[in-house]
Order: sequence, then structure tokens, then C-alpha cells
Amino acid sequence: MVWPWRRKSRRRMARIAIEGAIASGTRKRVLKALREVEQREFPALLLRIDSPGGTVGDSQEIHAALLRLREKGCHVVASFGNISASGGVYIGVAAEKIVSNPGCITGSIGVILRGNNLSKLLERVGIRFETVKSGAYKDILSPDRALSADERELLQALIDSSYAQFVDAVAEGRGLSPDTVRKFADGRVFSGAQGKELGLVDELGDEERARALAAELADLDEDCKPITLGKPKKKLLASLPGSSVVARLAEMLETELSHSGQALWLYRP
Repeated sequence: MVWPWRRKSRRRMARIAIEGAIASGTRKRVLKALREVEQREFPALLLRIDSPGGTVGDSQEIHAALLRLREKGCHVVASFGNISASGGVYIGVAAEKIVSNPGCITGSIGVILRGNNLSKLLERVGIRFETVKSGAYKDILSPDRALSADERELLQALIDSSYAQFVDAVAEGRGLSPDTVRKFADGRVFSGAQGKELGLVDELGDEERARALAAELADLDEDCKPITLGKPKKKLLASLPGSSVVARLAEMLETELSHSGQALWLYRP
């Protein structure tokens, strides 16, 4: 599609917000918005991140799309808000510069995979699974039994592979060596101020400072206001009292249930 206001957009700044757990819905929304940024030839993108992370593949696809956008000449500046951890960090390091609130919760660089061993509970209530499988590992992380030593070793290899990808991305994005990144990439969280000392962020400041930096990098007017793209669709009950709390709890429950047994780049306090 040819945007009729493309020429005007060349002197404007785009803004995309990544909020909440990163999953397929976030990926689809953000990738669509990034395509619009490219088509309208915005010279700068302000990427606001307020996320504990999420699924590995979805985080990687957003990261890759941001790098492609930068190759097109768009200056990307990330703004870390209340929390930008795990997969949020992975996405953030694709930016040219990162500005973080000093008290932001960041870090949690690592991978987690959890299953549920309900064997004792199932035995108590008299439930027993009958499983027919094609291979020894086809029912790995089944909730009716504990992991075997071989299964644990296999899953650890999976986690180590995903972790190495994470470390390499942070090292490349932040201009650090992989060995340096591994010194603080052990799952710990730290503040934005600590992140600056470690080289994970460039500056301490709020979203307004990130906007000003993006304008400076793209040689835009210093008072240039961003256009927010890819806004999540408003839900029908969003205006009801307490709906935000209910939505948050529902999101946490959905993440726990739908991603059980899946490797995640997700901060779980």
C-alpha cells in the first residue's frame, strides 16, 4: 500500500508500545506496526517497553524485525518503563539506544521451562493416565509423573541452547563480549541504574528523554511528537471498575496454562 502522507511522515516519529507478556498476539500487533513504520518511512521509532518478557520465538521475531527496520535507516530508541525483563531485554537490545528509568526492573536474562508434577495428587484422587507413545520422550513433562534423569538432561540442553542465543543477542546489541554478558546473565534482576553500570542501557531517563534522543538521532525537530501505532484493541469490559486487575490476573493465568512445558524468556517473581 502506498501511504498518501508518506512525505509528511519523513519528518515525524513513530511510537510503538510493548506492554504485558509477549506472546503471539503481541507479535502480530507489533510486526504489523513495524511494517507501517517502514512503509511510511518514519525516520525514528520510539519503542516503549513495559514487559516481563514472554515466549522465545515471538521475542525473536520482533527483535529481527527491529534490526531490519534499522537497516532501512530508521533510528530506534527503546524506553524501559516499570519493567523490561527477560524477553523485554531481548527486544530492547535490537534498538540503537536504550534509555531506562533508574528504578526500572530489568535483567532476568535467562530461560525458564516449567511443568507440573501432579502425580501424588492424581494418585490420591484415583486418576491414572494411560499413555501410548511413539518414542521415549514423547510425553516429556507429562503431569502424571516426575522427569527421568535422561529427560532432565535433554531439556537442560534445550535450555542451554536458547540461553546461548539470548547471550549472543545481548552481546551483539550492546557491544559486549559473551563472557561479559554471562557474568550478569544468570537470571538475576537489577535496576535500570545498575543496568547502566553493566552496559545494558545507555542512559537513565524517562520516555520523554528517549523521545528527545530519537529526535536528535534522526535530525528531527526537538519538540517532535510521536505518532503511536499498533495500539491494542480495547476490550468490551475495559471501562468497568477493577477490570484492569481482572485482566492482569487473566493474563497471568493464561500465560501459566498455555505455556506450561515451553521454554520462556519470562521474568517470574
